[in-house]
Amino acid sequence: MIKKKYLSIAKVTMQNTMAYRFNYIISLLSSFIFILSMFYLWKSIYADKTELAGFTWEQMKTYLFITFLSNTLVSWYSETRISRKILDGSVAMDLLKPIDFQKARLSETIGSSLVEGFIAAIMISIFVVLFAGIILPKDLWTALLFIFSLVISLGIKFGIVYLFSLLCFWTTSSIGIAWSRAAITNLFSGALIPLTFFPEWLKSIAYALPFQGIVSIPASIYLGKLEFINAFQLIGLQVFWMIGLWLLGKLMWNFAVRQITIHGG
Repeated sequence: MIKKKYLSIAKVTMQNTMAYRFNYIISLLSSFIFILSMFYLWKSIYADKTELAGFTWEQMKTYLFITFLSNTLVSWYSETRISRKILDGSVAMDLLKPIDFQKARLSETIGSSLVEGFIAAIMISIFVVLFAGIILPKDLWTALLFIFSLVISLGIKFGIVYLFSLLCFWTTSSIGIAWSRAAITNLFSGALIPLTFFPEWLKSIAYALPFQGIVSIPASIYLGKLEFINAFQLIGLQVFWMIGLWLLGKLMWNFAVRQITIHGG
């Protein structure tokens, strides 16, 4: 059973996200501008083509909007919240509280994601009306599997963000770490370009890493590119990576927390 203290953290974060929404709006606009640029780039590429690497233009448009939704679930603001605690030393106060640092950060991420995901869904709906041509799930089961996969993708991205944020125990700035994390994630998740466009050697690397669970797998399920048995197998892979990243985060935290020196009594 989820303890009330973690539910309270999620609730407070939701309130803070709505109260200090300028930070989130800036992050959302950045993602929006990025995906809009990608939209017109791919539109030019498809100008005289009907299909590329198994994607029609209608499928590619849908893929881009799924990418936008996936990326906005864990915003830049949510990511910097973790690293900021480490760099400004306030993590020391968390050690004195009867809470698990990792669970508390996950609660914050879920709380902000509920607000951020809702706003992102509204923006996607506006895009659907303005540009049309967005493919809808072929049936109810596909829609449900997509939603489940998208929820798990949140857990995977949190695990990756958390691991990279813990690196701040050994640095004096989070900017380089955050940019590196974003670059690696965007490439290997399929956010920049679908993994089917990759050369075989790079595709093999991407499929061996957890990043595909953030964008590529949910998008493939939504677009109906997978049989149900394959969809379940890939969702199982997502669950495996989500649990694995969580456990790796615990191990890294236990090692990193030794770097903290608390003075006073």
